[in-house]
Amino acid sequence: MNKHAFNKEQFQQDEQLIDYFLESLWAEYGLSQHTLDAYQSDLKMLSKWAASGHATDLIHLDKINIQMYLAYRLDKGIKARSTARMLSTLRRFYQFLVRENKLTCDPSALLESPKLGLPLPKTLSEHEVEALLEAPDIEDPLGLRDRAMLELIYATGLRVSELVSLSLYETNLQQGVVRVVGKGDKERLVPMGEEALSWVALYLKNARAELLGYKQSDKLFVTRRGGGMTRQTFWHIIKRHAQCSGINTVLSPHVLRHAFATHLLNHGADLRVVQMLLGHSDLSTTQIYTHVAKERLKEIHAKHHPRA
Repeated sequence: MNKHAFNKEQFQQDEQLIDYFLESLWAEYGLSQHTLDAYQSDLKMLSKWAASGHATDLIHLDKINIQMYLAYRLDKGIKARSTARMLSTLRRFYQFLVRENKLTCDPSALLESPKLGLPLPKTLSEHEVEALLEAPDIEDPLGLRDRAMLELIYATGLRVSELVSLSLYETNLQQGVVRVVGKGDKERLVPMGEEALSWVALYLKNARAELLGYKQSDKLFVTRRGGGMTRQTFWHIIKRHAQCSGINTVLSPHVLRHAFATHLLNHGADLRVVQMLLGHSDLSTTQIYTHVAKERLKEIHAKHHPRA
């Protein structure tokens, strides 16, 4: 078979089969256009490879053909996560053909998905966090508010939605805790720590009333317009202060939550304590941070050990 000859007729037949598959999916499940486009893209890439002299049309591909295509993708440097999605598309496609009695067996049924590396959350070093915390101009009421918010989210690991929804009544300066209503309406008490506590107290004393003017609000953190802080506004605040502090990492409020958990574990905190502070219902969700901590230790070892 000439590997350089593209079988246009074979590819057109495959296109008709793919369109039939997608129309049936949309009619039966009402899948989004984004999902349908992803299925179409995956199947057309396989069809183009097959029609370029590597194999037969889609309906006649066997397990060996699909394995050859997956190996081809690996040689091209395509990531395992993308290949796993491709294999998921093929399984759904061939299961559909079997159900429609166009095939007697599914050639993708016994293929194993590629092992995916654990996706590690983005975080910051302790030095980067210090730079970010010191970026706001605390002589300005807005800067003092920003400093208090950054200190509090790093000290508590709150979700951004939990931070901006905090009310004055949920903030106990005497006990040094905030009462948080998290996912599933579950309440938890989270200690602020002395540093964050002092900045929140300073903000309440010297900035909040000035920002509110004559307006009233029960929210802890307010804007100059007198309203409560929003997630979008806080995201822009973090982005602006990150640029001022020279941090090149793309930041979001969630990155500070990741930093909170990672730095706690780096300093010997118990995993279950971190789970409780983060408000995770399942310990497995928290365990991702142990991997982050291990990766950080590997980086430090590789950078500083003479025989690394």
